[in-house]
Amino acid sequence: MIAEPNLSRSVQKEISVVDVSSCASVHHATSERNENRQKTVRGKRKARECSENAKRKHSKSSNGSLGRAENEQLKNGDVEAVTLFEVVSMGRSAMQAVVDDWIDAYTGDRDTALLDLISFFIQCSGCKGMVTAEMFQSKKGTDVMSKMVEDLDEDTGLQYKKFLAFPWILTVTWPLDMDSGEYPLIMSGLYWKRFRSHFCEFVSVLVAQCQNCVIFDGYLLNTLISLLTELSDSRVRAFRHTCTLAAVKLLSALVNVALNLSVSVDNSQRLYEVELAKMASKQASPRLDRIQRKISELQERKFEIENMMDAIFKGVFLKRYRDVIPEIRAICMEELTMWMKLYSSVFLNDSYLKYVGWMMHDKQPDVRLKCVLGLQGLYQDQSCSKMDLFTIRFKERMISMTLDKDHEVAIQAMRLLMVISQSCEDVLSPDEHKNFFQFVYCSHRPLATTAGEFLYNRLLSNPELSRPRDGASEQERDRELVLARVRALIHFHTESELHQHVLYLVDSLWDSAGALLKDWNGLTSLLLPHTSCQEQALSSAEEAFVIELLLASVKQAAEGPPLSGRGAGKKVINTKEKKLQIDDCTKLTEHFIKVLPELLSKYSEDAEKLTSLLKIPQYFQTDTCDHENSQCVQALLAELEAAVDRHTDAGLLETAARSYQSLCTQDSPWHSLAQPSFDRLIQYWTDTLGTRFGESQSDGCFTANEDSTLEILSTPKKLNAFNIAQDLSKWSLYELGTRLLDVKIKHGGLPMEVTVEALRFMCNCVLWKLNTFGEGVTSRESALQQRNQLRAFCEKCNRCLSHAEQLVREQAFMCLSDVLIAHNYQLQMWDSSAGTPLLYTPDPKLQKALLSFIVEHVFTSPEQDTHSSKVSESECGDGRLEDLHRRRNLLAAYCKLIVHSVLEMSMAAEVFKQYVKYYNDFSDIIKETLNRTRQMDKMESARTLVQCLQQLYLRLKQEQDRGNTCSSRVQTYSSIKELARRFSLTFGWDQIKSRESLAMIHRDGIEFVFKGFVQQSEKHSPPYISYLTILSEFSSKLLKPDKKTIYSYLQKFAGEQVINNREESWMPLIYYRASLMGTAEGEDAISFISSDTNKQPSLTNRSRSPSVKQVNSEGDQRFLSPCSEPKGNKLLKSSEDSKVQQAPLSKEQLTCSLVSAKGPRSSAEVDVDIVDIDV
Repeated sequence: MIAEPNLSRSVQKEISVVDVSSCASVHHATSERNENRQKTVRGKRKARECSENAKRKHSKSSNGSLGRAENEQLKNGDVEAVTLFEVVSMGRSAMQAVVDDWIDAYTGDRDTALLDLISFFIQCSGCKGMVTAEMFQSKKGTDVMSKMVEDLDEDTGLQYKKFLAFPWILTVTWPLDMDSGEYPLIMSGLYWKRFRSHFCEFVSVLVAQCQNCVIFDGYLLNTLISLLTELSDSRVRAFRHTCTLAAVKLLSALVNVALNLSVSVDNSQRLYEVELAKMASKQASPRLDRIQRKISELQERKFEIENMMDAIFKGVFLKRYRDVIPEIRAICMEELTMWMKLYSSVFLNDSYLKYVGWMMHDKQPDVRLKCVLGLQGLYQDQSCSKMDLFTIRFKERMISMTLDKDHEVAIQAMRLLMVISQSCEDVLSPDEHKNFFQFVYCSHRPLATTAGEFLYNRLLSNPELSRPRDGASEQERDRELVLARVRALIHFHTESELHQHVLYLVDSLWDSAGALLKDWNGLTSLLLPHTSCQEQALSSAEEAFVIELLLASVKQAAEGPPLSGRGAGKKVINTKEKKLQIDDCTKLTEHFIKVLPELLSKYSEDAEKLTSLLKIPQYFQTDTCDHENSQCVQALLAELEAAVDRHTDAGLLETAARSYQSLCTQDSPWHSLAQPSFDRLIQYWTDTLGTRFGESQSDGCFTANEDSTLEILSTPKKLNAFNIAQDLSKWSLYELGTRLLDVKIKHGGLPMEVTVEALRFMCNCVLWKLNTFGEGVTSRESALQQRNQLRAFCEKCNRCLSHAEQLVREQAFMCLSDVLIAHNYQLQMWDSSAGTPLLYTPDPKLQKALLSFIVEHVFTSPEQDTHSSKVSESECGDGRLEDLHRRRNLLAAYCKLIVHSVLEMSMAAEVFKQYVKYYNDFSDIIKETLNRTRQMDKMESARTLVQCLQQLYLRLKQEQDRGNTCSSRVQTYSSIKELARRFSLTFGWDQIKSRESLAMIHRDGIEFVFKGFVQQSEKHSPPYISYLTILSEFSSKLLKPDKKTIYSYLQKFAGEQVINNREESWMPLIYYRASLMGTAEGEDAISFISSDTNKQPSLTNRSRSPSVKQVNSEGDQRFLSPCSEPKGNKLLKSSEDSKVQQAPLSKEQLTCSLVSAKGPRSSAEVDVDIVDIDV
């Protein structure tokens, strides 16, 4: 314990010393092992010689402060709790009984009981120290007041705080580690969450139970407020947090006391007025005097309570509402709004509201959230008249908080504005409302749902919309109400001018306006003719919106949220939600199976509206339907057949095919009706196509009139749309398409559109064959037949690649890529138990044709300076964007052939060549292809890069040797070097992972340059020596030991004399050697070039400029011998080892130096003295 200040005995009187270390240490251990807290709490309950209860044995003998609570625990078989902190933290007794016990102890010995309460708050702060209390008796205690400090006692190593809690002088000591340790309010776990609620409840119950007795003794609350005020101003977070929470909860409890006193004053005042009226004609009675005295007493108590509240507010709140700890700021804001709501006569004014407005700008979302939630309660209580100035001052901030980066704050801000709109009509303008309603389209669904609720309450629940027409029936009134709401929704949707996503609008309104959106009967009645409301008929645009609204509501009811872009994953629905979803699907099925045929008939000529209506059967709940609706199903099928017979729009045909597929499922009760109708339709189309095509042929040539050509063209479109959804192989569509293509190939004259459609449904037939092939046991004959069909189709597509029409060529290429990828996937997934697999490999002629097609049709745009300028979308126009999209699709299809190993990896070299030239258009596709090929085979991928660079270099050399100016088809030397740099960047930072690939690139490059070069006889440089400058772009990715090995391999080909040659023709070799020798930190190839090209400096110059390494014969020998590493302080190898390493390396020796598979995994683990790599 810290030595007390030397005060005279007339000034101080020591009352008690309370050790709180044992109890608090128990709970500190509990914070470290939360799972063993019951054992820890019960383990130290017996011997407490220094505990606070040892100082008050007389209190225990006569209803001690914990008597009733302890007795109840002992009756239940629990271990006896000793202190207030233990009783409250365990929370096993009724809080009211605990407080009553303490009040009894306070009545008997208030000093001892008050010390118990002080110790309780100290222990709740997690303090493992000691509290010393002294009685303050001097009126001239200036020297005592000057010692009220919080400091560190260097002698004992303890921190202490000495302060005045009148009439006490308290000294609290605690160890140094309390600043960084945990304390009960911030500890995790359910136990400590309950402790927080028990702690707050204790403070509230204490004031409530004392409100009619000791609370007004001028001793208890004054001491308690002084204690909490001083500790809440401590530098220790635990004291500050705990005592701030206790102080604001104390003020909240005092607010309740003040409210009760206000009620008592009002009641007494009314009683006084009644008694005064009764005794008007008589003299004053003693009863009136008693009532008057009671009123005066109550008012005095209320005034005293308000003074206490003001002291807490000024002493604690005003200092802590801007505390550095966000939890403390959030506590202050939460309680302040509660005071305003409960005791509005005192707190609900601008003097207090300004703090809430200021803290809405807080950096922490929790603080902002407490402010917004508190304001919601204030505005809901119809307190707008008292908050007019606040609303005007902080309205912009409240509006801006709807865009808060924290989703919960944004949601509650939107809800706050909704409350303001309902309670204060003129605060928000129509334009502001319009901006709020736009949030129904945001990606965060809870915020969009809140905005949807705002929209529904403001627009769709307007009482003016529900005014019925005089003399109208109930059915007509319902229809008029639905019509008014839909038109209000249409008006909002058309006015927004930002989005056309009705599905997201429905999803936002689903929770609030579900009754309207599920009123399919009312919505469809707006589309069907109604005799009594012809003057209220919808326009064509309004009908289109209602149809989209119907489709969106049907989809929402059948599938439910979340929509694409509004959820991280698929929502798991519970049993209740699943049952509700099934009920909604059953209702919509029963309704639309009867109404949909009439709607399809009405809009049979409008393809856009018809497409939306045809999607509804896909959401029918077929397993809950019966056979009673057979006539309705037949009518629906008839309308479906009429729709696909009348229209050729691709979207409509595809939607109709999906609807047929849904109705024709095996478990559908309508299968017996839908499947024959579907079969008849397909059979009719195939017969029509065969007949019309036969009639259009004359001597093997296509000679059809315009009407026959249109019919022949429309029928393959319909067959294609249905063939995508279902397998139509039994109608021999492949053979029919073969007849069409044979006419084109042999005789010509077939329209381009017919050729494209024939390729499409032939491709679909082959894909369906590949999909079903292998489902059962397949024979060799069936495998051969399937392979012959696949080969024949590929040959036909290959012929179409040279077609005069571009659309035909592109369609043939896409069909080829789809079929070959599907075949490759089938081989990968083949089950050996299914029999003989289908094996087909594209011949070299076809592979070359595919590559030529890509070169001619993808890389054809004019050459652009992709680095200096970028063409914006506004400048390029829609035509160029469509052309770019088409070329990207073609390139992606070709790259998939390489990634799926349909084509050899070397076929990607032509694509990689264009990486820099077409960087803006195709860089993402080419880079992804490069990464995928490296994952497949990193060595083969590296060879492809080498092949790409060497081909570009050779083409450039050929043009230069001929003396021709480089054309746009030939890349310049700088562009090839830039391409090599881009390739090197794709290897990433993991040098260990790609060291073999990089070594192979350097080895092949060196061999390419020095091919045919003889060291002794040749005096001129090799013709391709400039390639070494391109190769140097990959040197930075090599590890230090690999650079040495590569340099040795370079010496083998170049020789020592060539290495030291300083002629201009050998400059690329000097540059390449410098890139390999730049191993020291801070050195690069440029420094080596400067040292090579200038005269060789002396040793003194080398010592003066250490950043430039000398590259002479001695320097080369020194470099080739393993140097000592500064990190490991390793010794140099012997001179014999150095000589061995200087000798030219053979291919076998280099192969033996390949790094083992068990080598280091990262570049930091590589030891340059013991790890080599094969080049």
